[in-house]
Amino acid sequence: MQASFHIEHFGCRAARADGEAVGQHFRAAGLVEQEPAVADLVIVNTCSVTAEADRAARAFIRSAHRRNPAARIVVTGCYAQRAPAELAAMPGVAAVVGNSHKALAPEIALNLAAQPTGFIPLESLASGAAPTWVDDSFAHSFLEESLVAPQAQPAPPQVAQTRPNLKIQEGCGNRCTFCVIPQTRGPSKSLPAATVLRQVEGFVSAGGKELVLSGINLGRWGRDLRRVAGDPPPTLAGLVRGILEQTSLPRLRLSSIEPMDWDGDLLALLVEFGGDHLPGSPSAGPGRWGGRLARHAHLPLQSGSDAVLARMHRRYRPWHYIQKVEALLKAAGPDLTLGADIMVGFPGETDAEFEETVALVRSLPFGYLHLFPFSPRPGTPGWALHLEQPVPPAAVAERMTALRLLGAEKSQIHRSRFIGRQLPAITLHTPSDLALRNRTSALTDNFLPVELEGALAANCLVSVLLTGISAQGNLRAVPKEIGESESSKNLEAAQAL
Repeated sequence: MQASFHIEHFGCRAARADGEAVGQHFRAAGLVEQEPAVADLVIVNTCSVTAEADRAARAFIRSAHRRNPAARIVVTGCYAQRAPAELAAMPGVAAVVGNSHKALAPEIALNLAAQPTGFIPLESLASGAAPTWVDDSFAHSFLEESLVAPQAQPAPPQVAQTRPNLKIQEGCGNRCTFCVIPQTRGPSKSLPAATVLRQVEGFVSAGGKELVLSGINLGRWGRDLRRVAGDPPPTLAGLVRGILEQTSLPRLRLSSIEPMDWDGDLLALLVEFGGDHLPGSPSAGPGRWGGRLARHAHLPLQSGSDAVLARMHRRYRPWHYIQKVEALLKAAGPDLTLGADIMVGFPGETDAEFEETVALVRSLPFGYLHLFPFSPRPGTPGWALHLEQPVPPAAVAERMTALRLLGAEKSQIHRSRFIGRQLPAITLHTPSDLALRNRTSALTDNFLPVELEGALAANCLVSVLLTGISAQGNLRAVPKEIGESESSKNLEAAQAL
């Protein structure tokens, strides 16, 4: 019988990319994917950016061990790096592999899978806890995955990735006062350009249509790479241009980028390769409608207060952020979807400082917000600040509610603007409840979730006519011929539906 595995993901896109890479190694080794209740190997790919993330990982480990006592549970990711002994002592955990040894995680897990049921490592017998692989050097931190590819519908279906993440950058050195990432992922490291291009070419050869470039601090890509004599220094903009000019990738999406890392060269690429280009134009690619660089920018904000940003040790101020949003809108056009992370209840945040955040959010055309209450992380300056000036939980809850309502309002306004419009999109793996209603999940190039009429296969580039908004907030749409331009006739048809 074939050995089986399950990977449970927690955290950001970059963490998801780590888990996907481990899964690729397992599939190449002949393992099959199963639910955690029956899998031989259960990989828990943790996050530790908040106390809630830690709690969720522990809860899953307990549940997985209770439902499947025979499974070898391997814990990796940021929580494994930050507190390995805590996780190693949990019942059912067979190994803890920190981010410092992430590249070795597939080999460690596969060795465990090869052992007979009931096998206990000698290290566990000696210490009473699972063996751990963690250090501060991060020498084995970059997991160069097998070539990324659009996944066929696997089991379980929730792990399917039509638009996989290619992680090209690891670690961060910004030292924001609230953030534990420098401790859990180490300094910034970049995947060499030649490796990235090889990955993209393999993705295209496998039939991939949209690829997401991700990283812990994506805008820092290339700054640690050795400069070749006579060549310009490696930059993210240079890498993106290389992908768009040297490969036939239909669509590239950039994950979260810090505001100040959107430089002039990167903005120029949005002008050149973004937008609703008709077939035959340089940026559309052969036979495709829509720009090859997605009109979507996620800019972490954290706070709209100058004083709070200073206490956070962020590298920009509110006016910098506004200028960058204006530059993005000028480059990508008004169809850009803008997203942001916002932290509520940072130590010392006053009512007036919070209202500055509300005012800034209200003034900008956000399409969505990711909201987080501040969570003190051991070993960070924010931990000490929280002890000195904690924000009362009731105030945090009230502020979170206010921003949720504002975020929902901004999202509704932004999505409503596109009703009657035709946009390029990619079809996704569709949840069963939606498929039963003869609809297909899709995502527009500017990051709008769509419920498309009819049953379409995943991983197809389509043109969609947006007709309304569902009760869940998704845009309803009908498929149109690729290359059909928008017209007043389309608008009339949409309004009649």
